[in-house]
Amino acid sequence: MQDRLQPPAVTLTLPGPTLGVVGGGQLGRMLAEAAAPLGVEVIVLDPTPDCPAAPVARDQIVADFDDPEGVRELAERGDLLTFEIELADPDLLDAVREETGVPIQPDPSTLRTIQDKLVQKETLAAAGIPVPEFERVEDAKAVRRTVERHDGVMLKARKGGYDGRGNVPVATAEAAGQAFDAIGGDAMAEEFLDFERELAVIGVKGDGAVRTYPTTETIHREEILRETVTPARAGEVVRERAQAVARDVLAELDGRGVYGIELFETREGEVLVNEIAPRPHNSGHWTIEGATCSQFETHVRATLGWPLGETTHRCPTAIANLLGDVEETTVATLSGVESVLSAPNAHLHWYGKREVRPLRKMGHLAVTGRTHDVDGGADVDGEAAPEVLERARLLRDGLTFKQGTVDDRPGEEQ
Repeated sequence: MQDRLQPPAVTLTLPGPTLGVVGGGQLGRMLAEAAAPLGVEVIVLDPTPDCPAAPVARDQIVADFDDPEGVRELAERGDLLTFEIELADPDLLDAVREETGVPIQPDPSTLRTIQDKLVQKETLAAAGIPVPEFERVEDAKAVRRTVERHDGVMLKARKGGYDGRGNVPVATAEAAGQAFDAIGGDAMAEEFLDFERELAVIGVKGDGAVRTYPTTETIHREEILRETVTPARAGEVVRERAQAVARDVLAELDGRGVYGIELFETREGEVLVNEIAPRPHNSGHWTIEGATCSQFETHVRATLGWPLGETTHRCPTAIANLLGDVEETTVATLSGVESVLSAPNAHLHWYGKREVRPLRKMGHLAVTGRTHDVDGGADVDGEAAPEVLERARLLRDGLTFKQGTVDDRPGEEQ
């Protein structure tokens, strides 16, 4: 959703500043790809030598995300810092900002709130933003009580969980002890929702400007995001409600940048906030081909205080993640690539990871549909969404990291 365009508040020249990024995974890689045409150089900090972002970034500092000397070096070499992973240390970022005077966006206080799922939910609930019922649980007995009260809960580690890690569904009271042991410490229990679908909105905060990308539908299995389709296959009222909730969320967060806001649509048509990521997000990868300005370019612009890019939707777009379909870690070799490259309106994205593990995100592919011009601007309806999603799934299923042929693979549930 666009706000009214404002005249630039700053005078810019190129080449631009250097952006330091804590994290050098696929998000750092795509940030560097988006920054280069803007004349912005990117330096990443990541503990993995030759990380996925290294081939496209200006340089890499090999250090842990919470390494004081590494983060200080990043600040000394960058004009501004941001992060693409929640494992960054907000206390260290605060200290480095104080020592060096280098700005950090989004604000480390936002990262501190987001990192603790219980604090995140408490902050949202206090602001009147709709969330599932939740409570803190400190032992197996507390888990058992919440399971009996809600007829099942999702048990979540308060810190450190992502991509399904740190989340354990608990359907019966008898399973409470084992689930709490699996989490391994302080946790939060959230009611099971009989939801209609999962949604996401990529939101943007700039200097005095707030924007949102159109509502996306996210499709998970085994707690891992498999596909997205934009526009979401929800009714217009639900899609607009998701936009409104996302803007309410953005009002509670400090700092410029892109935010991934994950949502539930309930059977009754309510929209509840699941989780927030203070960075570009997998649910926003569709914006590279499907939006006027990608979430990655927008994050670069926003963090630097530059005019924001347009968040207009250009065409129906589906994303299928390329996950490791192997049973054990091996050298990453993807077969069947020619099927994607020869398909119309299909786009392949390789993350540059050298090893493939079971269900590891190795890349994604995007399939776009037709653009419809309405009232002089780009707009789309949801009718083409199932078509582009099915095409993305078919192309994804023609790829494999296994040795042999695609036909050797067991069938995969859609």
